[in-house]
Amino acid sequence: MTGHILSPERFEADRPRLRAVAHRMLGSLTEADDAVQETWLRASAADLGEVENVTAWLTTVVGRVSLNMLRSRRTRREEPLEASEVDLMAGAALGGDPEEEALLADSVGVALLVVLDSLGPDERLAFVLHDLFAVPFDAIAPLIDRTPATTRQLASRARRRVRGTTPAPAGAREPATVLTSRAPAAADAPRQRQAVEAFLAATRGGDFEALLALLHPDVVLTADRFVVPTPEPIEVLGARTVAQGAMAATGRARFTGPALLDGRAGLVMAPYGRLRLALLLTVTDEGITRIEIIADRERLAGIEVGVLDG
Repeated sequence: MTGHILSPERFEADRPRLRAVAHRMLGSLTEADDAVQETWLRASAADLGEVENVTAWLTTVVGRVSLNMLRSRRTRREEPLEASEVDLMAGAALGGDPEEEALLADSVGVALLVVLDSLGPDERLAFVLHDLFAVPFDAIAPLIDRTPATTRQLASRARRRVRGTTPAPAGAREPATVLTSRAPAAADAPRQRQAVEAFLAATRGGDFEALLALLHPDVVLTADRFVVPTPEPIEVLGARTVAQGAMAATGRARFTGPALLDGRAGLVMAPYGRLRLALLLTVTDEGITRIEIIADRERLAGIEVGVLDG
């Protein structure tokens, strides 16, 4: 810094952290970059003579900016464009770089982004700043006009939501999706995760033979009428036919990650943290025997999404 003014070079040193905070608050890199830019405008005009920890101060500023954006978005009831209106996987929606968005979603965890999107704004801020970025409650409390004790309770409630031990609070974003505590039997969980991750890798990589090896010869795939869309639900039988269909839908593998879906191994497709598609996989000793693809919003709203632990 020069005097009490924040230099551009000093701000750039903290940009990756600020961008990460904003992304977890907003779920979109485009919006996160807007929040970081607003943070720079505020910081560059501020007198930081009494600021002892510039990184911590900037983190709270970007948190406040992101909170305001999130509250404004919810007040206006804004939603991203429907998949039927624009192909999110092609990167045409919401601007920005879809590849970078998808890579960051992978690094954070698609299932976690879905859960964060279901939290109320104050809970989300308390959880993100404290649990993910180690900001003390005393610094978070003024951002949401709460006491440190109440802020701690908000973070604790959000943490229980993330662990799947409490229902969605009143006023939470719909669909009310939480991390479920239900999971496959301990001996079965590694096999389920391995199959799901291998299925995703083969689909993303266009590896037909690898995908074919994962499927039971008599695998059944069903898809509701909102997936394509079609007038009627779809049913596909046989490993080769299912694998060919998966190869044709490789683009959907972006913004997709492993998850627990009502306690079963599966995948969620959630561009910008918004749940759009769920694949429920049934895994046995003989491979993947059934795949159910769900895009119906009402059905998605009733599915508990959880992290598929390793």
